[in-house]
Amino acid sequence: MTATRVVVLGSGFAGLETAFLLRSLLDHDQVELTVVSDRSDFLFKPNTIYLPFGGDEHRLHIPLSAPLARRHITHRVTHVDGIDADRGLVHTTRVLPIHYDRLVIATGATMHPEEVPGLAEHAHQIWTPRQMRALGDELQWVAAHAAHGRPQRVLFLVPPNNKCAGPLYEIAFMLDTWLRRKDVRHQVDITFTTYEDRYIQAFGPRLHQVVEHEFAHRDIDGHTGVEVTKVTDTHVAYTDGTDREFDLLIAFPPYVASVRYDGLPADDRGFLTCHPATRQVVAHPEIFAPGDAGDFPVKQAFLAFLQADAVANTIAAQILGTGPRAGFEPVSMCVMEMFDKATFAQVPLTLTGRPGAPVAVDQFNLGAYRVGTSKIWRLGKKTLGLYLPMRFRRGLPFHAGAPWRAMETGLHAGARWLAT
Repeated sequence: MTATRVVVLGSGFAGLETAFLLRSLLDHDQVELTVVSDRSDFLFKPNTIYLPFGGDEHRLHIPLSAPLARRHITHRVTHVDGIDADRGLVHTTRVLPIHYDRLVIATGATMHPEEVPGLAEHAHQIWTPRQMRALGDELQWVAAHAAHGRPQRVLFLVPPNNKCAGPLYEIAFMLDTWLRRKDVRHQVDITFTTYEDRYIQAFGPRLHQVVEHEFAHRDIDGHTGVEVTKVTDTHVAYTDGTDREFDLLIAFPPYVASVRYDGLPADDRGFLTCHPATRQVVAHPEIFAPGDAGDFPVKQAFLAFLQADAVANTIAAQILGTGPRAGFEPVSMCVMEMFDKATFAQVPLTLTGRPGAPVAVDQFNLGAYRVGTSKIWRLGKKTLGLYLPMRFRRGLPFHAGAPWRAMETGLHAGARWLAT
């Protein structure tokens, strides 16, 4: 039998998880795997939140040549120019196109600050390591001015069409702790504004209550349901007529798809329209879009893993001729860093079909909905930060094998004892 050619576009969470799990399920004489990406390494993006506070970026980059070669996966470092779905071809900046029998599009999302007038020019954004390092420089100035008795105003902003603002909340909490440790917090006003009706709206009322409590405890001035209209070099204007002044503005801009694929169904932001359980692109059963490239409304690493697992299992079943396997069940899991403690959240999600609130907590699976705050959860955050890079360095999927079963057991035990 000729090996099935599977091409994976993207080397982020969804792309690598799909490739590594598929290789764990099938030998190289059953599936010929190729990963196409515009970079030679993997960036562990969730831990870039530590960079503004002096974190080591080098540890966040994982070179991919060795783990991919070890798993008999071809890696082509190039840019995708487009695909020909009728002929099963991927066009890249290289001369020859790449043929596929199955295509996995995991090229992710990017930021589009230009949607908000003035945001790109006047806000510090949190997306790339370079932006995080630049933010760190600004935070050092904030602390220095505060230490010399000059009050500072730091404003956080979540505009519409941001698909997961969790990291911005983390930085707000971390900044509070960091400033307190420098004994200058009393000189810095911190304000947090979001267009959503509740804090981290997709993750339900329990996480909203945690954030609300922490904001009050930390003297962070929080506001929900306020939508930005424009940004100047010193002010943010909102649709409710309010106008807030700042010395430093930190924003998490709107999301759009990193790559738009002509001829494939997508929403107005370029995210590919998928069947919810399999992540197969509508009208193209041979094409899959796990993670941020697809249309699931929440863009988050753990959800990307779950989607990638569903994709790998579906492709493996198709190649082996076996029955369908479990599809994507959206149960988010995250740990929100605060420097002095952390909050764990396990949230079963369901699609609502409502544009203003496209996902909500699944009311039929409330037993899996758990939220808790503790210093111990910081250990969980650090453990995950070690576990995932270790797996990818070895060319192994996140959700597989004895190490993951041990990790999962620990997380579930912690959820029972440290969350409600």
